[in-house]
Amino acid sequence: MSKLAVSILMSAATFANPGNPTSPKALSFGASAYVTIDNQIRVAVNKNEEVPVEILLRNANDLIVFRQTISKKDLKYALKMNVDELTDGKYELEIKSEEGSIKKELNLSTQTSQATSRVVAMQ
Repeated sequence: MSKLAVSILMSAATFANPGNPTSPKALSFGASAYVTIDNQIRVAVNKNEEVPVEILLRNANDLIVFRQTISKKDLKYALKMNVDELTDGKYELEIKSEEGSIKKELNLSTQTSQATSRVVAMQ
């Protein structure tokens, strides 16, 4: 059995004031994330300015299970996380700086292996 990240839903929480969702602001970085067939989450961050950025993965209890800080000098950064050791459930991937954050929801579940039965009939 192996882990399969079933879904990644992206929501950009890009606010000038994170406590005030009525004033959106563009971030100086962009991020993308996807799940590979070998059960890894790949994250790419491209920055327009030299600002430190942090990548966090939280479980459903809001506990941080992964943290990586990207130096302000690194304008392009790629990361792959192996999720095989994580328990099934909902997770939140957050890429953030002082300006705001981009959040992605993950749902990890164990994929059961299914045996295929094939019958070949010859006459």
